[in-house]
Amino acid sequence: MAKYDYDLFVIGAGSGGVRAARLAAMSGAKVAIAEEDRVGGTCVIRGCVPKKFMVYASEFAHHFKTAKGYGWTIDGATFDWPTFLAEKDKEIARLSGIYVRNLQNAGAELAHGKARLTDAHTIEIDKVGTKTAGKILISTGGQAWRPTEIPGAELGITSKEAFHLTELPKRIVIAGGGYIAVEFAGIFNGLGVDTTLVYRGPNILRGFDDDVRSHVTEEIEKRGVTVVLGTQHASIEKTATGLLHKFTNGHEVESDVLMWAVGRRPYVEGLGLETAGVELNEAGAIKVDDYSRTTATNIWAVGDVTDRINLTPVAIREGAAFAETEFYDRPTRFDHEMVASAVFSQPPIGSVGLSEADARHQFGKVDIYLSRQRPMKYTFSGSEERALLKLVVDCATERVLGCHVVGPDSPEIIQMAAIAIKMGVTKTQWDATCAVHPTLAEELVTMREKYVPMGLGQVA
Repeated sequence: MAKYDYDLFVIGAGSGGVRAARLAAMSGAKVAIAEEDRVGGTCVIRGCVPKKFMVYASEFAHHFKTAKGYGWTIDGATFDWPTFLAEKDKEIARLSGIYVRNLQNAGAELAHGKARLTDAHTIEIDKVGTKTAGKILISTGGQAWRPTEIPGAELGITSKEAFHLTELPKRIVIAGGGYIAVEFAGIFNGLGVDTTLVYRGPNILRGFDDDVRSHVTEEIEKRGVTVVLGTQHASIEKTATGLLHKFTNGHEVESDVLMWAVGRRPYVEGLGLETAGVELNEAGAIKVDDYSRTTATNIWAVGDVTDRINLTPVAIREGAAFAETEFYDRPTRFDHEMVASAVFSQPPIGSVGLSEADARHQFGKVDIYLSRQRPMKYTFSGSEERALLKLVVDCATERVLGCHVVGPDSPEIIQMAAIAIKMGVTKTQWDATCAVHPTLAEELVTMREKYVPMGLGQVA
């Protein structure tokens, strides 16, 4: 039997890799993990966590406006970007340190450097050397990208650089229509930056329910974001006063900063996958089975590098399932169905299950329950902001197939709704739940009338 330096070697110390490494090490296995950047991965270092702090910072301007309706006088409020950056960086360093300590306490070794495979059992780590392992787990995540075919594209930043701007711009153009683009549009707009969101499609947030997409577009425009749809960049030029954006529809706009938020791609460059027999799928992600095993029998992959559901909690659960299967002899696979998600736009989105369009495609006849209302919080402020709540129900079984909420605290609301929907709750059972009053969430269990779009008569 072959002897190796480690029972498990993990490439990439993000959320999924760290969870797998810790659990495997706690089983008594000899484990090492390599990270070329800071421990914590995208979520902790340049993703979910710092972005949520930025959302919090940017929401205060809206809160101040709301407060005036309640009798508060707030004069002279100002925002200092360097102060915020310092506090944000301090907290990210603290969280990264916790990840390191947790690995050490579990008995896993940490190597700092880029790791690459030289064969199915051998890993070469920059500035460390060559190590061997019986099992290898790849959890390198994804990375933001920018187009190369557009003249001047290199003048733009990505979300990675957005966390470290030395000063806030006065004007920004964000290219993209996904959740990252929409979240940063809310962030910069809330911090007082003249913000334009440009997306080539007919509406933002592709993949979400169509009512959610149109509703969020209306609401972020109410807050001051300029949304330009159906066009994309033709070129970007640096001028004496900023960046000149020329679009394919013939329009032009000038800004101080361009941010590319046009998607993320699996980080597979330089990993030596081909030398170990690890294949990629058509999208450029590592191909895996239900147990996260790659096409190499002793190599697994979890998280965004597999491009299944690119969410931090999913990567954590995939990493845990791998460890349970391979080091605790408890075969476990993560169920990717009915995974809830949130978009920290302003207002935020909580969503779980199928959109109306997907439900009709899969189940045929569905019932729709939909409500739009002004959140109680904004009664005194004169705000025209509206919340949206929507349920998608299978006509044949009454099973709730999807729940979508846009409005205050919707990410918190959807977490609890996801439990019931994951368990297969029916609309009758849902309605039997007594409302908590006065809340936005109570509308979810008080909607009784089926929604019939104007002019359609009976909803099929």
